Amino acid sequence: MDTTERDIFAVICKNDGIKAKEIGHLIKKERSVINHYLYGSPYIKELCYQDDEYRWHGLIRQGRPHYGLEDFSGYYSDVETFMKTPYNIWLETLKSGCEYIGRNLNDTRGLFHSFEDAHETMSALFEDLKEVVDYSSWEIVFELRIKKARHIRIYADVLVITEKYVFSLEFKMKDEIEDDDVVQAAKYNQYLEILFGPEYEVISGLVLTGATDLYEYVPIDKDNPDLAEIPVCSGDMLFNIFDEYIGFYE
Repeated sequence: MDTTERDIFAVICKNDGIKAKEIGHLIKKERSVINHYLYGSPYIKELCYQDDEYRWHGLIRQGRPHYGLEDFSGYYSDVETFMKTPYNIWLETLKSGCEYIGRNLNDTRGLFHSFEDAHETMSALFEDLKEVVDYSSWEIVFELRIKKARHIRIYADVLVITEKYVFSLEFKMKDEIEDDDVVQAAKYNQYLEILFGPEYEVISGLVLTGATDLYEYVPIDKDNPDLAEIPVCSGDMLFNIFDEYIGFYE
């Protein structure tokens, strides 16, 4: 996605309905350029729509709260609600949401155990964080699945959306770092950046719930270690990823 396409998508998703002419004024592009992207961009075709008054809307709003995000999530709420929700109700809500978004609930490989693992880890994280930060306006997503036509695929195990960061966490019930898992954790970073817009920085991380006392940065491509790396941690060290970017003790 080039800069113009990103700008048009962001303008649409930040507004409650905007016409092509208004988009052109805001990003200072000719009407022909705007129309080219409005009717040709996969993101706009799949994640935006035009109403009867020719106003464009985004299916997921780029603003807090992120209206529409729940339609692509197994579970979506603010963090405060998540912490107050009993586990069994949370799990049933997650299962129902997964069925709605087309997430396969085949438990032969321990899917429900992984759900429990993720819930336990995130609950422990927020229990620790409540002493150092007000997370009442933060949002949390379990099992993001955006699968529109053949153009767009965005998946995430857990998202935590703060004031200016989106933490995208890939969970594995393992105790050792594997290259494929590191790649998978970072795979959708650039697409999430488009989805949430220029006001957010997306931080991808790998959480190994079978490990303990683990926190390090690992290159995504071992053959090019200077290009990019992501944090990898055990569940008990997840606090450190948030502290590094938000800085609770500064």
